[in-house]
Amino acid sequence: MIIQISTDKTLKGAKNQVDFFSTQIAKELERFESHITRIEVHLKDENGIKEGFNEISCLLEARLEGKQPIAVKNQADTVELAISGATSKVKAAIKTIVGRSQNR
Repeated sequence: MIIQISTDKTLKGAKNQVDFFSTQIAKELERFESHITRIEVHLKDENGIKEGFNEISCLLEARLEGKQPIAVKNQADTVELAISGATSKVKAAIKTIVGRSQNR
């Protein structure tokens, strides 16, 4: 499973943060690793340099083997919460899709 993380120009994508989040996402989706070919994470600060609530947006796209890609979006106050929320959403979606295909 390949995990790619990209950020907009207002967020700092430090190497150690990218490694940390990649590890966190991989651990959370480990159960479905055989079904996932790639995970793309797009982080964006919705307000730019202005302060605000729920300003960090995480679009997480999961590419499943032989299936259409799944995309989920989560907004939160911090990058950590945005990624965590999006990961939970995509995990639930993958669980449903994999469950359906195993029941057939």
